[in-house]
Amino acid sequence: MLNHLLSPVKAGSIALNNRVVMAPLTRSRAGQPGDVPRALNAEYYAQRASAGLIVTEASQISRQGQGYAWTPGIYTDAQQAGWKNVVDAVHAKGGKIALQLWHVGRISHNLLQENGQAPVSASAIQAANSQCFVVQPDGTPANVQTAEPRALTLEEMPGIVEQYRQASVRAKDAGFDLVEVHAANGYLLQQFMSTNSNLRADAYGGSLENRARLTLEAVDAAISVLGAARVGVRISPNFVAHGIADTEAEAMALYLAKAFTQRGIAYLHIAEPDWAGGAELTSAFRTELRAAFPGTLICCGGYTATEAESLIASGLADAVAFGRPYIANPDLVERFAAGAALNTPDRSTFYGGEEKGYTDYPFM
Repeated sequence: MLNHLLSPVKAGSIALNNRVVMAPLTRSRAGQPGDVPRALNAEYYAQRASAGLIVTEASQISRQGQGYAWTPGIYTDAQQAGWKNVVDAVHAKGGKIALQLWHVGRISHNLLQENGQAPVSASAIQAANSQCFVVQPDGTPANVQTAEPRALTLEEMPGIVEQYRQASVRAKDAGFDLVEVHAANGYLLQQFMSTNSNLRADAYGGSLENRARLTLEAVDAAISVLGAARVGVRISPNFVAHGIADTEAEAMALYLAKAFTQRGIAYLHIAEPDWAGGAELTSAFRTELRAAFPGTLICCGGYTATEAESLIASGLADAVAFGRPYIANPDLVERFAAGAALNTPDRSTFYGGEEKGYTDYPFM
């Protein structure tokens, strides 16, 4: 029985019908030109509206924040209008949806940046063994090594925070129930947080508190628009891909959890180190995290329905997010409730393309 997983819960001021969360999943199918959400995207999300909460694929808050071709943005009028159609489609099916706000930082390439500029990061350190997805000058798509970034200047920092604020305004105007600040998976905010990617000597570098500064400023910018009860945050303690090797990962996570508790945010979303490698979260750390953040805690890490039920029953999480199962099972909640078998996702259709592997998976 999945009595906990299928029971209602609140994320800040938003009531969720169940605790099955659709995790953010990059699918690289935004309309071109302009990286605009289109009717196909609205159909895809509406199919999955029985989730307690849908967290959208990560959406760049500026051209500078993009690291992969064909991902949707939230910085132009056309993108906002496209997202409004997605939100309306999900709401029409009774669903709740959060927009994930994304700045990739150094996980990018000059081909993706305006006028071929270098990507930006905390420090001018190229991400080791890390790729991004570009359209090459001859028009063919390719995975390429990320480019060497330049370090953001102190004078530029308010502008980065303003990108998060403006994206939050657009998300609010598009009708999203919540936004999720993406501070995980080795992107810009985690580049500032990690000891090996941030070698700054100013107010954004050095101490743990300084390395956390940009993340908290981004969260506060979103709160200033939507209120804390409609802002979630995703972090990924012990994440090791994209050149991240943070020697204070758990200390940073606990510091942020306490800061988020003080702010009263809607939820904290933990991306566990499953697909990206890294040390598993210990039971001791999970207990500390729960104590530091008594609010709605969402965990994401390759869980089965039974494992998710146990985690929620233990009190160490309030909801569980599912990624790849949601690619192939638009009716995942109904399948969980019925104890039904799950469709297997087709990896070859994860990124790019049209309906195949996106909106054509069968319902029960």
